[in-house]
Amino acid sequence: MNFQLTEEQLAVQHAARDFAKNDLLPGVIERDTEQKFPKEQIKKMGELGFLGMMVDPKYNGGGMDTISYVLAMEEISKVDASASVCMSVNNSLVCWGLEKFGTEEQKEKYLKRLATGEAIGAFCLSEPEAGSDATSQRTTAEDKGDHYILNGTKNWITNGNSASIYIVIAQTDIAKKHKGINALIVEKGMPGFVVGKKEDKMGIRGSDTHSLMFTDVKVPKANRIGDDGFGFTFAMTTLNGGRIGIASQALGIAAGAYELALAYSKERKAFGKTLSEHQAIQFKLADMATKIDAARLLVHQAAWLKDQKKDFVKAAAMAKLYASQIAQDVTTEAVQIHGGYGYVKEFHVERLMRDAKITQIYEGTTEIQKMVISRELLK
Repeated sequence: MNFQLTEEQLAVQHAARDFAKNDLLPGVIERDTEQKFPKEQIKKMGELGFLGMMVDPKYNGGGMDTISYVLAMEEISKVDASASVCMSVNNSLVCWGLEKFGTEEQKEKYLKRLATGEAIGAFCLSEPEAGSDATSQRTTAEDKGDHYILNGTKNWITNGNSASIYIVIAQTDIAKKHKGINALIVEKGMPGFVVGKKEDKMGIRGSDTHSLMFTDVKVPKANRIGDDGFGFTFAMTTLNGGRIGIASQALGIAAGAYELALAYSKERKAFGKTLSEHQAIQFKLADMATKIDAARLLVHQAAWLKDQKKDFVKAAAMAKLYASQIAQDVTTEAVQIHGGYGYVKEFHVERLMRDAKITQIYEGTTEIQKMVISRELLK
């Protein structure tokens, strides 16, 4: 593994940093308070190529490596995790899954639009009674010959209302259990498809998280991804890659909070000297910086393994497990270093602390990551 970033990777990192500073930072507090989806900012992300970074250029993508993707995710997550989760889902779960497993017709019809941000994608797996236990799908896709009839409810769907292309995981043959699950491409506007209420969340409040309801939705069989019964394997394989995106999001949240705390510690004075001159604060900063560097190494290792087409399942789970934990630790300490100011919105760190928690829950909880890691170790 080469620790030296290429010129192209550095250019991507700098472009993401500039975009975050110039386009995302203004208004980020208001968007969080008002639960406002960053529509214009996401549109510009598409124009800059951040929504289809790893997609082959023949499908309008950037053709970049996973390292470039996680570098951009980190920079954007430092400022606005609501924008970065939209970026992560579109890149890791929707575009990647479609490019790897979709038909040529599906790629032409859907992937080209998703890669440019002309269309936004959503990944629909979770249900009221199927969160971590993804095998317990209650949403059904009844085989009707040349089409499926889709019925059910999905919960906690990122980009729930802003998306126009949805990958829905549904049960076709309950007797086959997880081998009877399919992945279907559903378009917004199909009769019987309704977007439900928006969730009032603790963090990533700018991200539009909705429930979705499907009532006798007719989905062409041409919209099925892979062979009959491939849906569960599709979902689990796609989530393995998605964990790298969420790990880089957690890393970015932590790094953003650390940078704010470091700068504040050099300005704020207490007992006749700056906070950074107090050993107690120095030790906090040392611990924060060490944890962030360790998390970054895990994230980059997982991304590198994926780029080398090596087995990255364990590495991705480790990266998400550790990065999400240090995001909690570092953002909490950032609030502590800011003292009373850390508890008010103006200084940003309280928002980052709220945003950090979800990284331990979505795309596989902390407990699920430990199950994945231990299973890989005991093979």
